[in-house]
Amino acid sequence: MNKKEFVCQAIEEKQQFFNAVSDEVWGYAEAGMKEYQSAECLEKAARELGFSVETGLSGIPTAFVASWGSGKPVIAYLGEYDALPGLSQKAACPVKDELSPGAYGHGCGHNCLGTAALAAAWAAKEFMEKNHLSGTVRYYGCPGEEYGSAKAFMARDGLFDDVDACFTWHPGTTNNVWLCSSLANISVFFRFKGRTSHAASTPFLGRSALDACELMSMGVNYLREHIIPEARVHYAYVDVGGIAPNVVQDHAAVHYFIRAPRVHQMMEIYERVCDVARGAALMTGTQLEIQIHEGLSDYIPNPSLTKLMYQALTEVGAPQFDEEDRKLASAIRETFSPDQLKSYAEKYAGVPEMQQLIQQNAGLCDVVLPFIPESSPMGGSTDVGDASYCAPTAQINMCTEAMGTPGHTWQVTAQSCSSIAHKGTIKAAQVMALSGLYALEDPELLKKAKEELLQQNGGGYRCPMPPEIMPTL
Repeated sequence: MNKKEFVCQAIEEKQQFFNAVSDEVWGYAEAGMKEYQSAECLEKAARELGFSVETGLSGIPTAFVASWGSGKPVIAYLGEYDALPGLSQKAACPVKDELSPGAYGHGCGHNCLGTAALAAAWAAKEFMEKNHLSGTVRYYGCPGEEYGSAKAFMARDGLFDDVDACFTWHPGTTNNVWLCSSLANISVFFRFKGRTSHAASTPFLGRSALDACELMSMGVNYLREHIIPEARVHYAYVDVGGIAPNVVQDHAAVHYFIRAPRVHQMMEIYERVCDVARGAALMTGTQLEIQIHEGLSDYIPNPSLTKLMYQALTEVGAPQFDEEDRKLASAIRETFSPDQLKSYAEKYAGVPEMQQLIQQNAGLCDVVLPFIPESSPMGGSTDVGDASYCAPTAQINMCTEAMGTPGHTWQVTAQSCSSIAHKGTIKAAQVMALSGLYALEDPELLKKAKEELLQQNGGGYRCPMPPEIMPTL
């Protein structure tokens, strides 16, 4: 039995086990860095599958590594399991119906993501064990991708430094290798401290922290013209100093996200935003505290591993859906606005395979998309980027949702605990397992991947967070 046949059969025979794990994590739907039940579920499953488990890594109770084997090469799989606020939703339900009003829900499919990565690690381990192959297989339990950036802290602590090949995936609406980069991002709180006074009789004795926030935001808006157009700077007030207009506000704070295609560009813009904040403090006679919450690097797809993963994806193939899956997908698509469906069609205007499915109103993607390199980064950010700066990394998308499903929505939550998601999760696991085994037995490929990494990351990883910044728990 060859590698493909082995991993496909092994994972299919154990799919009920992995579906149950995915659904259990979906049911917990916990906040980032607080995924206590979800992490415990995955840790227990890893032990049952024959891995040794080390928990509480990088000062994060829900971060862990499950390991099997010893020595080189080290093949790693990244798993996530955090949910999103306000996206609670009943499973496989095409009408918005919260399980618990305002609660968290798996609106990004991380219950599937974490489970498939574990399944892939297990299948790779099983093949190596049965064929007496040397090397190490690791499953990284990574909390807080949406909030917390655990991989950045884990990378800062050197947990990926000895990894030879790293694989992951993301649930979505298509089946393809992830060829684009992501945006580096830093999350920062700017807290101003002033002095209260009567806003009518003695305003001249006050020093307004709220004025400082507003001046800072105005300054940043002027700054936008003079930073690279690919950058994104956005903010939200988290403290407006109270509710009394007749009291000069002595405290106020604003929370900024600063994004750019590369981490060094992001850090340069961050310093300029800090200068604007310092200027606002000077103008208002207030004190300023700059508090970094988290920071993460851009994702750099490794060329050699990405091509290898595409080979595995074409061999394993896309998920195949039945009539019930298509009925659910069709019902979900009925909840999308015409603008959402139009935007989705325009996104794939240059991909004939997708255009054919869209014209056929297929609802679900059941084909593998071609290998088309992308020059521009995706609009979002992910802490997978920090792992990719430390170890050669590749990832895929796999269909677990109806075509056109927007990310971070109740529709994703509904589909992440459905037959559609189960089928995509199993296929993703098979692709990742096969990719890892191909890499394991190709030392020349691993050497080339390492050389590419050193060219891409500028010779090493530099965490965007200073050493004194600790995980937010």
